[in-house]
Amino acid sequence: MVGMNASIIAARIKETRLENHLNQSQFGEKLSVSQDTVSLWENGKSVPTTEYVILIATTFGVSADYLLGLTEY
Repeated sequence: MVGMNASIIAARIKETRLENHLNQSQFGEKLSVSQDTVSLWENGKSVPTTEYVILIATTFGVSADYLLGLTEY
């Protein structure tokens, strides 16, 4: 695991993807990353850069604070 918050970030990314009815490949396409990258994020083996956290937040209508585990929504 990359860091303390990696598991929270991983869970929030996966939750966001599933709430949007996307598989990892489709989610990655919307962010211009590979399915492998999405898998690494969701398994807590890697964390997205700040730029990708912002992109996920703006693309899927969630807050960056939510993705980072700082808020509940």
